[in-house]
Amino acid sequence: MLEVIRQARAQGERCSILSDGQEYSYSELIEASQNISSLLLDGRKDLQEDRIAFMVDPGFDYVSCLWGIWQAGGIAVPLSLSSPAPAIQYVLDDTACHLVVASLAYTPLLEPLCKATGVKLVVLGPSKTSLPVSLPEIDVTRRAMILYTSGTTNQPKGVVTTHKNLNAQISTLVKAWEWTPRDHTLCVLPLHHVHGIINVLSCSLWAGARCEFIPDFDPLGVFRVFIQGHVNVFMAVPTIYFKLIALWELMKPEEQLTVSTTLKAMRLMISGSAALPVSVMDNWEKISGHKLLERYGMTELGMVLSNPYDGPRKAGKVGLPLEGVGVRLCDDQNTPVVNEPGEIQVRGDNVFIEYWRKPEATQASFTPDGWFKTGDVAVLEEGYYRILGRKSVDIIKSGGYKISALEIEEVLRTHPLVNDCAVVGLENEEWGEIVAAAIVLRSGNMNLDELGSWLKERIPPYRVPRRFLQLDDLPRNAMGKVTKNEVKKLF
Repeated sequence: MLEVIRQARAQGERCSILSDGQEYSYSELIEASQNISSLLLDGRKDLQEDRIAFMVDPGFDYVSCLWGIWQAGGIAVPLSLSSPAPAIQYVLDDTACHLVVASLAYTPLLEPLCKATGVKLVVLGPSKTSLPVSLPEIDVTRRAMILYTSGTTNQPKGVVTTHKNLNAQISTLVKAWEWTPRDHTLCVLPLHHVHGIINVLSCSLWAGARCEFIPDFDPLGVFRVFIQGHVNVFMAVPTIYFKLIALWELMKPEEQLTVSTTLKAMRLMISGSAALPVSVMDNWEKISGHKLLERYGMTELGMVLSNPYDGPRKAGKVGLPLEGVGVRLCDDQNTPVVNEPGEIQVRGDNVFIEYWRKPEATQASFTPDGWFKTGDVAVLEEGYYRILGRKSVDIIKSGGYKISALEIEEVLRTHPLVNDCAVVGLENEEWGEIVAAAIVLRSGNMNLDELGSWLKERIPPYRVPRRFLQLDDLPRNAMGKVTKNEVKKLF
């Protein structure tokens, strides 16, 4: 039996999911997932790692579908609810799946795609349930899930994780962040990404806690859930915290007090999936009394580094390696470095096994001795890791210097008129790359030459952007992370 299912069985009639204004027990969740398994098997004994794509609303149906696929022996392929038809078509073609499970709302989008490619579409509903059948034994080494990377330069790659990988990712976080059955979390994150699927959903259900869903992210709706007083664990990306702060600042003093009092009673708040601006961390601490726990991970690995649950959380740093996860910093020749920046390389049971049907890309992502090369550059300072950025987009090589875009962004955000920013490197024949900054102002316009002069008083001249661009907003992906290759195109 799969470990997360075994853990769930012990919870019986305890509440597992709250969605659409209804509570569902762990027993109901297991029964519904077995009905999905029976529907998918359709007389077969084992799906034998067939890829099953699904586009299902977050909540009870989503978890039932995910667990149903796993128990039937299939590989779960969650589809992004916000993806356009070509992106969905790419995933269906790449995984060569023969079946898609969907909520009714997504059938207008999926029906033409499935019909054109001969993929069977199963629409969830009361008429689609059936009696449970004998389920196959699933070895932990089997492939469990394929999640697609953001595809910043090429087509997205399918990241394949086994049940063993998922067990390691979940159990490590349950221990590190001290999840218990008394916890109650609110999930506002997309469920085609490791942050939502593993950190929030799977950890809460593994621990026997409650996971609540709201139909769509809305800052006011989130605060309304909070002030009910049940939620005590919350995880989000920096842009969500930014929006919650902006709403709080617009509230009346008595409303602010109500929200802040509720937030201070919570147990744990975490930020991830993108660099957390120090200004956001500081402002949230003033509002909530919580210093956000920042951590580091990626689709291929789950979580790797984390600030401590008990212990000092350092702004701008992502903490220490989680238990059972090997981490080292290396130069371009994969030689470990000390007291200087290096690429983060990782080894452990949490590490994915392959990019789907891309053996060359898989091989290129690992060192000869088996360490996964993340492509992220970090430095170890005062015992904690600090992320300097992606080798490809956040480390700018200009005039012989290696410049961290993230460090420049942190300084820019301290300017009273700058609301947000993205620093990138633009190709240049003389310098290799030049530093450029896209700026979102709080309101109105400003003299960008004066902004350059302001920066020269705070950072070395070689780090000061040579080009500025004022935007109404920055391009982002579904997780709220700025897509820097799109920013470069805007220049």
